[in-house]
Amino acid sequence: MRNFVFIFLALILLPAYMSGQVIKGKVSDKNDVGIPGAIVIAVDSKTNTDTDFDGNFNINAKVGEVLKVSMVGFDAISVKVTSETMAITMNESKDTELKEVVVIGYGTAKKRDLTGSIVKVEGKMIADKPNTNPVASLQGRVSGLSIVNSGQPGAEPDVRIRGTVSRYNTKPLYVVDGIFTDNINFINANDIESMEILKDPSSLAIFGVRGANGVIIISTKKAKEGKTTINYNTTLGVKSIVSKPSLANASQFKTLYNEQRLNEGAAPYAYYDKFTGDTDWINSISNDNATIINHNLSVTNGTDKNKFYLGVGLVQDEGLIDYENYKKFTFNLNNELQISDAIKVGVGFSGVDARPAQLHSFSSALNATPIVEPYNSEKGVYNQLPTQIGGAQIGNPLLYVEGTQGTQLNRETRFVGNVFAEFKLFKDLKFRAAYYADLGYNKGTAYNPVFNVYTAETDQLTLAGGSSQTSINQYSNTYEKTQQDYLFTYNKTFGNHSLTALAGYTRYYFGYESINGSVSQYIGGEPIPYDRRWWYLNVYPYGDPSSSRSSSGQYENGTVSYLARALYNYDSKYILNASFRRDGSSAFIGDNRFQNFWSLGGAWDVTKEDFMQDQKIFNTLKLKGSYGELGNQYTSIQYPSYPNYTTGASAVFGETLVPAYILAYRSNPNLKWETVTSYEGGIEVGTLDNRLKLEATYFNKTTNDLLTFVNLGAESFYTNAGEISNTGFEFSASWNDSVNDDFEYSISGNLTTLKNEVKSVYEEGFQVADGPSILTAGSPIGSFYGYIVEGIYQSYSDVLSSTPSSLGDYGPGDLKYKDVNGDGKITPDDRTIIGNPTPDIMYGMSVSATYKNFTLSADLQGVYGNEVWRDWGSGSTFAQFNYRTERLDRWNGAGTSNWEPRLNDGSGYNKQNSSYMIEDGSYVRLRNVQLAYNFDSKLLNKFYIQGLKLFINAQNPVTWNNNSGFTPEAGGSPISFGRDFGGYPLPAIATLGLNVTF
Repeated sequence: MRNFVFIFLALILLPAYMSGQVIKGKVSDKNDVGIPGAIVIAVDSKTNTDTDFDGNFNINAKVGEVLKVSMVGFDAISVKVTSETMAITMNESKDTELKEVVVIGYGTAKKRDLTGSIVKVEGKMIADKPNTNPVASLQGRVSGLSIVNSGQPGAEPDVRIRGTVSRYNTKPLYVVDGIFTDNINFINANDIESMEILKDPSSLAIFGVRGANGVIIISTKKAKEGKTTINYNTTLGVKSIVSKPSLANASQFKTLYNEQRLNEGAAPYAYYDKFTGDTDWINSISNDNATIINHNLSVTNGTDKNKFYLGVGLVQDEGLIDYENYKKFTFNLNNELQISDAIKVGVGFSGVDARPAQLHSFSSALNATPIVEPYNSEKGVYNQLPTQIGGAQIGNPLLYVEGTQGTQLNRETRFVGNVFAEFKLFKDLKFRAAYYADLGYNKGTAYNPVFNVYTAETDQLTLAGGSSQTSINQYSNTYEKTQQDYLFTYNKTFGNHSLTALAGYTRYYFGYESINGSVSQYIGGEPIPYDRRWWYLNVYPYGDPSSSRSSSGQYENGTVSYLARALYNYDSKYILNASFRRDGSSAFIGDNRFQNFWSLGGAWDVTKEDFMQDQKIFNTLKLKGSYGELGNQYTSIQYPSYPNYTTGASAVFGETLVPAYILAYRSNPNLKWETVTSYEGGIEVGTLDNRLKLEATYFNKTTNDLLTFVNLGAESFYTNAGEISNTGFEFSASWNDSVNDDFEYSISGNLTTLKNEVKSVYEEGFQVADGPSILTAGSPIGSFYGYIVEGIYQSYSDVLSSTPSSLGDYGPGDLKYKDVNGDGKITPDDRTIIGNPTPDIMYGMSVSATYKNFTLSADLQGVYGNEVWRDWGSGSTFAQFNYRTERLDRWNGAGTSNWEPRLNDGSGYNKQNSSYMIEDGSYVRLRNVQLAYNFDSKLLNKFYIQGLKLFINAQNPVTWNNNSGFTPEAGGSPISFGRDFGGYPLPAIATLGLNVTF
C-alpha cells in the first residue's frame, strides 16, 4: 500500500518537478514603478503568466531559461533566468506611432516605411459604442472621412472618403481579413482588432478598379501568444428623440386651413364637427424608451505554435417606431497553426444570422392632420384622415404601424470564410496562397392585410387605401463571392537599405440570383388569414392561382488581376513606395478589357539627417507625397458593353402580329473603367517628446472618363465622358501627457476642407437631374437646382413693378423669384444652383482624462457650409398635409412676411423648386460622452478576474443645428443626397455597460 501511494504521488509531482522551479520576479519601468498586466513567457517550459497590480509575478521555469516579457507601450525584452528571484526593467517605447504596424493591401508595414495617408483606429475605440454597424462609430474620428448615420435599426451609414468621385457609387471598398466586400454587416465590433482607413494613391493603387472610393481594412482579433482569456461584455442602451419638427396643433391647423381655403376661393371646411382630435402623430407611433442590447463573449488561447480566437455576439435593437425589432447573431473564429518554422496555415470563419426589422417612417406622422383621433373606440376601428385633408395620399399612421405589425418576416444569413497557407521558401522570401468565400442567403415574406377604417364625413366603414384583397409577397436571393490570392513577398535588409517587395495574382468572382413571387386572395373570397402559417404563395384554398406573379434576376461578373509593390527605405531616412496593378474585367470587351493602375510615393524623414541630431525641437519631421491612377468599376448596370433587348415595333406576317425586339441602347466597344488621377503632399510633425503630433495634407482627386448614359431621343448609349474634381486639406493634431502616476490626459482633433466640382459631363449643356438635385458642369455634384427667392410680392403694385413671370398665376403673397439671366422675365432659364449638399468643412475632436481608475472621455463632431433640401411639409407637395409652425408667420397682408408665402396651393406657383426649400445643413454634435471605472487588479485577483470595467455612455445627447427636420444628416446616392424627407431621427442613446475578463 505504501508503495502504491509513493508511486501515485510521484506521478503527480513529476510534471511539476520536470517543469522547473517557481521563479519569482517583478517587472518595473525605469523609475522602478511596477508594471501591471505585462505578459511573461518561459520559452522552454512553455508556461506563462501576467504581472499583478504591482508588477509581481510567479512562473514555473528553470535557471538558465529565457523569459520573454511584453507590454503595450514598452519595448519587449528577453532575459535569462539567473536566480529564483528576478528584477526586470522595461523601457518605454519611443516614437510608437512611427513604429506601429498598420495593415495595407495584401500585407502589413511599419507606418514609418509608408508615404501615404493611412489612419489606424483601434478596435477598443468602437467596441463599446451602441452602433450595430462598426463604421458608424468612426464618425468624426478620421480626417477626410465623411459618415452620415441613420437612426433606423440595421441601417448602413453613407460613407465617402475624400469626396464623391463617381456618378454611381460612393462606398469605399471594405477588406475584412483579406476578402473584398461592399458592406460589413456580418462583423461584430467586439471582434475587431483594428480598422485602417486608406485615402491616398500610394496605398490605394494596389486595389486597382476597386480603389477609387478609398478602402477601409478591418482586421479581426487573433489570440496573443501566452494568453488564455475569456471576455464577456454587455451593454444596455435606451433611446430617445431629442429634436422633433415643430408642427401645427389642431387649433393652429384649423386657423391656417381656413385661411388657405379662403385664399383659394373655396367654401369653409364643413366637417370640423366630426373631427375633434388634437393628435401628435409623432408621439402616437413613437416607441418611448426603445432599447439596444448587446451581449458579446470571446475565448482566446495562444501558444507559440497555435493561436485560437472565438467570438459570438447578440444584438437586439428596437427602433424609434413601435414594433421595429432588429436582431442579429454574429460569430467569428480565427485559428492559425505554425506547423514548422517554414509553414503556417490558418482558417477564419465569420457569419451573421439577422432578422431585419419591419421598418416604418415618420413621414406620414409629419404630414397627417392633427384634428383626427387615431382610433374610434365606438366603432372599434381606426379613423381615416379627412378625404379633403390628405386622406387620399396618406393613411392613418398608427393604423399602418399597429395594424401591420409582424407582417414582414425577413431573414439574412451570411457566411464569410478564408483559408490560407504560408510557406517560407527562403530566408527572405515567402509565398502565401489564400482562398476566400462570402456567401449570402436572404429571404422574406410579406403579408398585406385588409382593414376597415371609419370615414367620418360619410359615417361609414370603408377599406383603408382602397385595397379589398389580402395578398402575399415572397422573395429569395443568394449571392456568391469568391476570391483567390497567390502572393510572393520578399523582405530584405542589406546595410542601410531595406526592401519589401510583393508580386502576385488574384481573381474575384461575384454571382447573384433572385426570385420573387406574389399571390392574392380570390375576388370576393375568404381573406388570407392573419396567421404566418398561411403566408406562402401556394396558399390553398385562399390564394387565387390566376393572380400569381413571379419574376427572377441573375448576373455574374469576374476580374483577374496581376499586382506588384515595392516598399524601400534608406536608413529609415529616404522612403519610396511604388505599386502597380493590371485588372481584367468581364464587363468590357475589346482592348479595354484590361487596364493598368499605378502609384509612386516618396517621403523624407528629416529628423534622421545628421544636421538634425543636435536640435531639440522635433522628434519627428517627415515630408511625404504620392501620385497615382486609381480605378472605379461601378456602373448603373452590370454589363454596360452588352445591351439587353427591349420591345420595339411590331410586324405583321400574314395574319400574325409578331413583336420585334431591339437593343436597349447602342453598344459601345470602346467603354472602359473610370480613372481617378490622384496626388497628395503632406507633413508629419512630432515634438515635445512626441506628446504633440501634427499632420497636414493637401489632396487632389480628378475622375476622368466618367461612365455616362446619354439619351438623345433618337438613340441612347454609354460612353466615357466627363470629369469630377475633389480637392482639399486635411489637418490632425493630438496631445498626450501624463501629469503624474495617477493622472493622464489626451486631446485630439481633425479638420477637413473639401471642394467638389463637376468639370464636364459629356458635352456642354448636358445635365443629369434627380428631383431638385443635378449633375452639371461647373457645380458640385448633387447640387440643388431651382429658383432664387428674393422675397414676397407685398401688393399688386409690387407685382406690376417687378419682373414679369411666365411660371404660372401669381399675386401678392407669392414668392418673388430672381431674374438670374437678366432677360427681363422669369422663365425656367432662371433656374440656377441654389445649394450644395457637400460640406465645405468636416471636423471632429476627442478629449480623454484618466485619474487613477476613472476615465472620462468625450467626442465632438460636425460639418459646416452645406445645405439641406427640405422635402417634407407644406411648401414641397401639392397634397394638403399638416403645416410646419413656421407657416404661422405666413404672409397675410402687406409687410407681414417677406419669406413665408401666403396660404394658397391653387396655382402651385410657390411649389417650384426654389431656395424656399433650402435649409442650413451645418451642425455641431456631442457625439459621445463616457465615464468608465476599472476595478483594482488586487481586488480582482482574489476572484480570478483579470479585468473589470463598468461604464456609462451618452451618444448624440446634444446637437446644435439650424434645420427644421429631425436631423441635419441626410445621405443618399452620389448625385442625390442631402435631401431631408423627414423620415427618421438619429436617436440619443444612454448606455450602461460591463466588460469582464477572466
